[in-house]
Amino acid sequence: MTDWQEAAQRLRERLATRIVGMEEAIEKVLLCILTGNHALLVGVPGLAKTLLVSSVAELLDLSFARIQFTPDLMPTDITGTEVLGEDRTAGTRTFRFLPGPVFANLVLADEINRTPPKTQAALMEAMEERQVTSVGKVYPLPDPFFVLATQNPIEQEGTYPLPVAQLDRFMFRIRIDYPDAATESRVARRLAGRAAEPLKPVLSGEDIARFRKDLAQVEMPDRLRASVVEFVRKTRPDADGGVPTPSYVKEWVAFGAGPRAAQALAIGGRARALLRGRRVVAVEDILALAPDIVRHRLVLNYHASAEGIRGVDVVNRLMEDHFDLAPAAAKKRKRWWHALLPE
Repeated sequence: MTDWQEAAQRLRERLATRIVGMEEAIEKVLLCILTGNHALLVGVPGLAKTLLVSSVAELLDLSFARIQFTPDLMPTDITGTEVLGEDRTAGTRTFRFLPGPVFANLVLADEINRTPPKTQAALMEAMEERQVTSVGKVYPLPDPFFVLATQNPIEQEGTYPLPVAQLDRFMFRIRIDYPDAATESRVARRLAGRAAEPLKPVLSGEDIARFRKDLAQVEMPDRLRASVVEFVRKTRPDADGGVPTPSYVKEWVAFGAGPRAAQALAIGGRARALLRGRRVVAVEDILALAPDIVRHRLVLNYHASAEGIRGVDVVNRLMEDHFDLAPAAAKKRKRWWHALLPE
């Protein structure tokens, strides 16, 4: 088994030459790429979201394309289009498909909420099916393929918010906040406008394929898997099958997370454990990933809006109750999952 812990450390060290802080965001972006999933990065302008994605692309020996989403962007500007070509030898004219920027291993969808729904939907087919359909013909996308999208949460005029059905296709919704004082001081010391040195690739497509094979060797205890499934089911106000739904979920949530949430927690937990040199998923892996995996899959009702409740607030409270994270309760008894925590 490859030493993925060392490989991840090399990635972080090289990213640190350009990106200051953002350790959690960097790790979740790596988890998405290594598991072949997609991520949505949300933050105000100037927090290096685009720089993070483009820098990660340089560290991977893969093709990269950036799409700047605008209100006048058409679906064919992303997927490609049929063009009329001339065969001078035969003296005939035929149509041929000209691939768009989505035909790359890593696609940066910059400000994805600034383009109309029909253009967003064209990207959704590529994300889900790993293919593009044009004039009745299907064109497979390269493997591996993943989309890293960015979104500005403070300017909503002239934007088209992604519906929950499309948000569900993103493994993570990564919130990037303002840096703390120490980190911002380090950013200010860097020379603005200085040309960045090229980053040497650390991983290739073959490495990512090997990571996915090693991922199958990471075990997830049956009791932890069952607990994760129960946790996701508790997000649904109308859960059945003997799963007790908390009263605050019934009060604030209109629709809970779907099966993709449990699937993302399982594969994300395995990948996080592997990057830390472990072959068994621990509860700490699930707790570290759950907020960014589950919160964008919840549809809150008007009661939650009136009380200022966010999706992450519901997830955090449910984590505390389900995994019994209260300090007083932890002192009274040792739960079964404590044995799964790494030494």
